[in-house]
Amino acid sequence: MTGIAAPRMRGGPTLAALPTDTLTHVQLTWVEKKIEHWIRFGTASREQAIDRRRRIVSFRPGAVFAFVRWASNDFGTIISRIDIVRIVARGEAYQTLPFVRPGGDILLKIEGWPNVERVLQAIDAVERLGVDPEAASPDYWRHVHNRLTAGHEPRAYTLDQHRAFLLRRRAEP
Repeated sequence: MTGIAAPRMRGGPTLAALPTDTLTHVQLTWVEKKIEHWIRFGTASREQAIDRRRRIVSFRPGAVFAFVRWASNDFGTIISRIDIVRIVARGEAYQTLPFVRPGGDILLKIEGWPNVERVLQAIDAVERLGVDPEAASPDYWRHVHNRLTAGHEPRAYTLDQHRAFLLRRRAEP
């Protein structure tokens, strides 16, 4: 079998079966202690349950979300990953990412549980400031990615940085 008919036979839509629209669709899977995909932050505009273990969340252009993927087998963890993605408008260039269709502007891409945990701590620190991580400067998430990739500790996000980002965004055409 080629696998072409397999999604239809299992029942329910897949990412490929979704209507063409301006939304970006993310397929989430949750099989306890085997495959766990979840959204850490971000405001979905639509959610669709496929079955008990799978659902699709959809985001509008401009939205920012954190997508965490973890999987294990009989020998332990095989993948720990977090991606922070900004959804692009139709016609804008984008990068592809597994389980995300069509893709987005990847602000942060980190693998390995110790680094994923540090990103989750950075997200928690932004929330402690009273700032929604989705509303934080995309440059900050790029900074966290670059620092962790280089093996350094990222600098903390500050309210002054956030105010400067909001002023800069307001001044853009």
